[in-house]
Amino acid sequence: QVQLVESGGGLVEVGGSLRLSCTASTGLFSISTIGWYRRAQGKQRELAATITSGGSTNYAGSVKGRFTISRDNAKKTVYLQMNSLKPEDTAVYYCNVAGQLLGSAYDYWGQGTQVTVSS
Repeated sequence: QVQLVESGGGLVEVGGSLRLSCTASTGLFSISTIGWYRRAQGKQRELAATITSGGSTNYAGSVKGRFTISRDNAKKTVYLQMNSLKPEDTAVYYCNVAGQLLGSAYDYWGQGTQVTVSS
């Protein structure tokens, strides 16, 4: 059973910063694409940022320039540094580990961590 444990969420004021962490129990971590997704209340889940096994990153337009995703394969941990936070960043943030192994796709999700940005 693969486990993804997220941490770092909380309540922050507008303009503040938070760093989310997600640690995985799977040995597939280093070959996987890791993503942070978020779901605001009443809205669908959306991509925030992803990072490939090779280190290439992709960001949603709404967070580009403010959020930075990074990974530490030795620690099996991915980070999301969030700066200049806005009320619209309020959401539950989910970590995702995905990829293919021997032709079979895998896709794991964390339980989510709440981020609330107060104005």
